[in-house]
Amino acid sequence: MTDPRLTRRRLLEGTTGVAIAGLAGCAGAPDASDQQQAEGDDQPGHGEEEHGHDQASEPTPSAEVAVNTARSEGSTEFHFAPHVTWIEAGGTVTWRLESGTHTATAYHPGNDQPRLVPEGTDAWDTGTMSEQGETFEHTFDTEGVYHYLCEPHEQFGMLATVVVGEPHLEDQRALQTLPEDKPEEVHGKLEELNTMVREMVGDTHNEENATSEEDHHEE
Repeated sequence: MTDPRLTRRRLLEGTTGVAIAGLAGCAGAPDASDQQQAEGDDQPGHGEEEHGHDQASEPTPSAEVAVNTARSEGSTEFHFAPHVTWIEAGGTVTWRLESGTHTATAYHPGNDQPRLVPEGTDAWDTGTMSEQGETFEHTFDTEGVYHYLCEPHEQFGMLATVVVGEPHLEDQRALQTLPEDKPEEVHGKLEELNTMVREMVGDTHNEENATSEEDHHEE
């Protein structure tokens, strides 16, 4: 039975079939030109201009993630923007396809992936998104850190993270484990995401702890 909070809707926003086909960067895997360009970049999944590194200052009730393939002279980038999304427990994330063909797939055994999400949570997967404007949404009830990937472009560093609530980071499997069966490119991206999560959420906890200690000394 489908979780009523997990829905998928397909939206076409004034595009023609020809335009959509031209924007679709791959069909389940990168095409030859995409792969050659991506492999030529210094950092897989990134060109000279970084995308999606804006840091949230607090969790929000809902959030949207742009999913796209960006092409510039001499490079192709596959990315989620923002890379790290921070929502409240019970909040909903909506993924919107801007260009290319991609998935947003949880690192979860239910998706034949190692677990890089909290224990006891369900697997979620957009499936292949190929029509510009297509969306998928998922509601996150359990506080924690959730890593996810684009299946066709994982090897190019197309990974991202959802942080739910204000979890204790030292207890998060996503931040403590690098899957053994993944290449160095994936490990590097996971470490980058983990650093971003620690800077974003860790600063909040540090400020709260400092305030608590000041209150204690005043008493």
